[in-house]
Amino acid sequence: MHSEDKVSNSSRFINRYQLSKLHTFESAARHLSFASAAEELCISPSAVSHQINKLEEELNFKLFNRFHRRITLTNDGKNLFAVVKKSLSILNQEIVDIKNKDVTGAITIYSCPSFIQEYLLPKLAQFTELYPHINLNMISGNAPINFNQYPVDLAIYYDSLHYDELDCEHLISETLIPVCTPDYAKQFNLLYNIENLKKCILLHYNSGDMLDFSFDEWCTWANYFSLSFDFIKMQNLLFDRSDHVIVAAINNAGIAIGRKQTIKKYLESGQLIAPFLDMEAPCAQRYYICRSHERYNPKIDVFVQWLKSHVQK
Repeated sequence: MHSEDKVSNSSRFINRYQLSKLHTFESAARHLSFASAAEELCISPSAVSHQINKLEEELNFKLFNRFHRRITLTNDGKNLFAVVKKSLSILNQEIVDIKNKDVTGAITIYSCPSFIQEYLLPKLAQFTELYPHINLNMISGNAPINFNQYPVDLAIYYDSLHYDELDCEHLISETLIPVCTPDYAKQFNLLYNIENLKKCILLHYNSGDMLDFSFDEWCTWANYFSLSFDFIKMQNLLFDRSDHVIVAAINNAGIAIGRKQTIKKYLESGQLIAPFLDMEAPCAQRYYICRSHERYNPKIDVFVQWLKSHVQK
């Protein structure tokens, strides 16, 4: 029995000491550079070279052809790299599967359209890549939804309310700021000329009854700076979705009252500008997450944690 174990052990070319060297080999073979592998592994290039030399001695075949300022894989090195790369991929996937075994299935998310368009849609590919076993069902709307009547796991609202029957968690604070295209600002000479706002077409959003032609966000902004505008008498366009307001502004339909965090990318790209310098008004409304007290689902925790790490606080 002892002799059989000895024969068996002698046939094992890979031991625990060689696993770290194979990890180093995989990095060097992927980059075809000892220096790049060293940077990735946070060790010195000489340490990488030493480990590769040691591994070649132990395996009794060459892995790399070494030239003056470059390396290439030998045929044996190419074969081993293909196997090690595949093995590491299988190992990594198995670890992901183990971690995700309790977070598989679907999550139904109800959210205001502007949040879905500006925050969720651009980042969905990242989430599905990290959590391939979680399926997201998204429903948009502006009115509060009844968790007891609909199979919704999570709601993302934009308002100033608080719901005692739900777990509510703050997500993003917002400020209000007038925005338009550079061309529109030039046409109406708006830069630093706030009085010229009276000549513009106001674009605004109404979350309530469409027959209630209120200017809530414009009034909040104007009151904060003690400005007196009779918005009712000014030319305006009314929308029932805030994202439509911004699309209209981008297409030179007028000047919009925008939520700065939501439209940040349009300001950074130059599609929209804020013609009145340093005139942001804080608002009571904010984006926040709601879920039922009665339904605990680990998938929701995973999504919320991911979402909070990807939004602007």
